[in-house]
Amino acid sequence: MSAFAASVHPVRVALPAHLRNLAQVGSEVELEVAQPVCVSSILDALEERYPMLRGTIRDHVTRKRRPFLRFFACMEDLSNDPTDRPLPDAIASGAEPLLIVGAIAV
Repeated sequence: MSAFAASVHPVRVALPAHLRNLAQVGSEVELEVAQPVCVSSILDALEERYPMLRGTIRDHVTRKRRPFLRFFACMEDLSNDPTDRPLPDAIASGAEPLLIVGAIAV
């Protein structure tokens, strides 16, 4: 096994219905993500594999999260955390999915 292969992890991502429809995928996708596994690296991999999602989760220019979308990992809301913060091991190992959830305004 090469050193590069050892630093890439299968990560699961659960998408909201409107993004699943756009990407024509099921409720979860599995992506290969290099370390460190963080929201930013997962979104990079997601947009690379599913180019039709570019600009739907984060702004093209600012790379900030779009309003009405939230990120959850291990029952923790990460939506306002820095996107380069490493995610919990359960996410990085693929045991738990990163949840991208459509929020509802009140």
